[in-house]
Amino acid sequence: MKNYGEEILQMVDICKVFDLGDGKKLHAAENVNVTIHKGETVGIVGESGSGKSTLAKMLTRLYSMTSGKIIFHGKDITDLKGEALRQHRKSIQMVFQDPSTAFNPKQRVKEIICEPLENFGMIDKKDVEAKAKEMLRLVDLPEDFADRYPNNMSGGQRQRIAIARALVLEPEIIVCDEATSALDVSVQKTVLDLLVRLQKETHVAYMFICHDLALANSFCDNIVIMQHGKVVEKIHDLREAKDPYSKKLLASVFTIEEGKNKVLPDELFN
Repeated sequence: MKNYGEEILQMVDICKVFDLGDGKKLHAAENVNVTIHKGETVGIVGESGSGKSTLAKMLTRLYSMTSGKIIFHGKDITDLKGEALRQHRKSIQMVFQDPSTAFNPKQRVKEIICEPLENFGMIDKKDVEAKAKEMLRLVDLPEDFADRYPNNMSGGQRQRIAIARALVLEPEIIVCDEATSALDVSVQKTVLDLLVRLQKETHVAYMFICHDLALANSFCDNIVIMQHGKVVEKIHDLREAKDPYSKKLLASVFTIEEGKNKVLPDELFN
C-alpha cells in the first residue's frame, strides 16, 4: 500500500443547500467528510448531480458552504476572507474538464501559464518566457509552444498546459474536475501517466473527480462514492464496493486499459 505524507486537509460535515425559490431547496452536499494527505490521490466518484463538482468548488472556494468546516494543516480556514483567502488559493489549484473555457484566447501559452505568478507578484516580466518553457518541459510539451495560442492545439495538449498552470504556484492540492473525461481514451492514459509522474516528483495531492469508478480505481489511492449529495461509501479498491449504487456504477464501465471493456469480478454483482 502507498505511504502517504502528513494530513493536509479535512473537509468536515460539509453541507451545501441551494435555494431554488418558491420554498424549494436543493441539498447538493450533506455532511460530507473527506481527508487528503500529502502525495495522495482521492477520487470523488458519482453520476451527474451527485454533488462531486459542488464539493470541489467548495474546496476551492468558488462556492460558499452552507455549513461545515475546512481544516488545512490543522487550522480552520472556513471563514477566510479578503487577502487571507486570496493567499490561501495558492495552495489549492484546479484543472477543469475543458481548459479552453478557462483560457483567455488572446493570451499566448507563456502568458496563460505564468498569469498566476503575475497575479501574486511572484515573477518579473523578463522571466516569464523562461518559466513558461520550464513548465512546458515539466508536462512534456515542446518549449516553442510558449509563443503559440491554445486554440491551435489538441485537447490533450491544452490539458497539459492547464496542468502546468495549476502547478506553477507549487500548490499542495490540485483538484482535477473531470479533467480527462473529454479526452480520447489513448490521450487519457498519457495525461494520467503524466499526473502520476508529477505527483512522484512534487508530492502534490490530487482530488480526482470523475463519473467512472473503474477509471478512479486505476488511478486513485482512495475513492469516495457520492449519490444525491451524500457519501455512499469509501473504498480503497473496487472489489470493496458493497453499496448497490456503487455496484451500479461498476455494471457498465469503459476503461483506459487497452481501450476495451474491463472484465470485473462476478462477485461484485452478486
